[in-house]
Amino acid sequence: MHTAGFVLAGGASSRMGRNKAFLMLGDRTLIEIVASAVREAAGNVTIIGPPEIYSHFGFPVIPDRTEGAGPPAGPLVGIFTALSQTAVAWNLMVACDMPRVTPMLLLRILREAEAHPGAGVILPESAAGFVEPLCAAYHKRVFPEISRALAAGTRKVTDALPRESIHYLRMSDEGFQNINTPDEWRRASEPR
Repeated sequence: MHTAGFVLAGGASSRMGRNKAFLMLGDRTLIEIVASAVREAAGNVTIIGPPEIYSHFGFPVIPDRTEGAGPPAGPLVGIFTALSQTAVAWNLMVACDMPRVTPMLLLRILREAEAHPGAGVILPESAAGFVEPLCAAYHKRVFPEISRALAAGTRKVTDALPRESIHYLRMSDEGFQNINTPDEWRRASEPR
């Protein structure tokens, strides 16, 4: 199955107080960790965010597309941008602030997409019912629904997804930790 991989890095990091993508874990930034995992799983990676900030990492970078999406507001615009640019059916979308994401976890999501070709989104779900739309596979066919949702003012990713096309993939929470605040970063940085 030919897939495309995208790292969503267009956020303001307002709760962190600085750009989360540049936080260091060991000798690599969060965006390098995530982009490497996405590239290994999908065979390629493109960053969705400002090229002037991210082009020096050596990955292709596409700025958030705002025409047709309304004002830029969150990761749904990044997903909209990726789906508007992709040439393949299945697209892996991962936020840049997930330090524990692994290629194996991402491959599991992509294998589930391959096993469910009629789905529109493969959405990981924890045993407690928590879903993670920012580490998921999106079929290009959901682009019109996401486009309409953005035009209508929807900004929450799960509110924009067509319910009938979601396939939930039960997974543990292990790789889905995302970092939003300095305290979350402190805990994530502690040795495991």
